[in-house]
Order: sequence, then C-alpha cells, then structure tokens
Amino acid sequence: MDLFKEILVEILMKENINIIFPNLKYNMTDIVEMKAYKTLQKIKNIIENDGFSDFECIEEIVCVFERIGSGGGNRHDFY
Repeated sequence: MDLFKEILVEILMKENINIIFPNLKYNMTDIVEMKAYKTLQKIKNIIENDGFSDFECIEEIVCVFERIGSGGGNRHDFY
C-alpha cells in the first residue's frame, strides 16, 4: 500500500461512519421484521410438510436460516 493510502486508512479508522440509504423506503426494523415474518412462514410450511422426515425437516429449517445469513451452528455440521 502506498503512503497516501496508509495515512488515509489511519485517519479514517478513527472517524465515525454514518451510512445513509436515501432511496430506502422502510426503516431497518421494518425490513428485518418483514424478512423475519417471511422466514417464519417458510419454516411453518416446512413443519407442516408431511413429506419430510424429522431429520429432513430440521435440515430444511437450518437451510432457511442460512439463506437469510444466519448460520446453522453445529446443527448443520453432520455431513
């Protein structure tokens, strides 16, 4: 990294960051709540699906969490 970038990085690391999304129509809580509700709907559909064994049901639920960016923890470590 050149000297200019090194100095700039050092200065910026000490600054507060304020990120705005000017075209965002909802606040962050609303966005997360909408995503959480849709996720709960998917989980409910999985639980109600009699075509899944208990193991497959858990596997599908863990995959739903992974698709929203949440890890499955040790529950998805069975491969």
